[in-house]
Amino acid sequence: MTAAPNWHKSSYSGGGDGNACVEIATDPTRTAVRDSKRPTRATITFPAGAFASFIDALKRQA
Repeated sequence: MTAAPNWHKSSYSGGGDGNACVEIATDPTRTAVRDSKRPTRATITFPAGAFASFIDALKRQA
C-alpha cells in the first residue's frame, strides 16, 4: 500500500476494552490487517483475493 491506508475496525471485533480488535485496510491490489491496540507494530498484508480465502479457512477451523 503506497498511500496512507484507510484503517477501519472489523465488524467481527466486538466492542469494549479487552476485546479482540482487528483493523483492516484495503486497496485494489491488497488487504492489510493489524491489531488496533498496537497499530505501530507489523501488519499482515494479503494479495487481492487471498484475504477472502484466508477468512474462509479460519471459519472452517472454528
